[in-house]
Amino acid sequence: MIERIKPRTGVAVHLNRGDLLTVIDPDGGQVSDLLAVSAQDPREMLSNGRTFDYEEGLRLTRGSRLWSNRSRVMLTIVEDHAPHHDFLLTPCSYDTFRHFYPDKPLHRGCFGNLAEALAPHGIEPDQIPTAFNVFMNVTVGAGGRLAVLPPETRPGDFVCLQAEMDLVIGLTACSAYASNGGSFKPIDYEITRQVSDGDHVEQGAERRGVHQ
Repeated sequence: MIERIKPRTGVAVHLNRGDLLTVIDPDGGQVSDLLAVSAQDPREMLSNGRTFDYEEGLRLTRGSRLWSNRSRVMLTIVEDHAPHHDFLLTPCSYDTFRHFYPDKPLHRGCFGNLAEALAPHGIEPDQIPTAFNVFMNVTVGAGGRLAVLPPETRPGDFVCLQAEMDLVIGLTACSAYASNGGSFKPIDYEITRQVSDGDHVEQGAERRGVHQ
């Protein structure tokens, strides 16, 4: 079964090692911020710096691994049908809206949604690092200038990641205007559980999320 994250909201879900998380853009043109935290120790979490270092590049796609601040692999991208992802920019927040959208209503953004969803798991707001911005289209131009462009995802594009340790995942439907081409749409996700029966391991679908 596929679960839906409503526009401009977020969820927290548990993944066991070996589980698959599929993040889907059902309507096209929508970003999702993804944050991974160790289920054993909330001080261990996703690190863009470690990931860029060990993967030796900025483009992350099928076969790429996402690393923790303790230099351990948290997730592996096992399938990718999206044109791009970003791991440079931090989650949008009240301050983002004050800075970039002074004429728009304030919104707590992905930062606020992640903070609320992850609070029951021992994560404080100041711990939240740069998220893996699924489907986000960020370019680096001449002189290192960054540009946030509308996502180029089409309806149904998806990325599938495998958990390499027990994790708590924060996942959003992004709230920033530029990141989503000026509109806000839902994000779908599906968790495929690894079910062990003695020596036999098979995949079984199960979802567990709390909408914020």
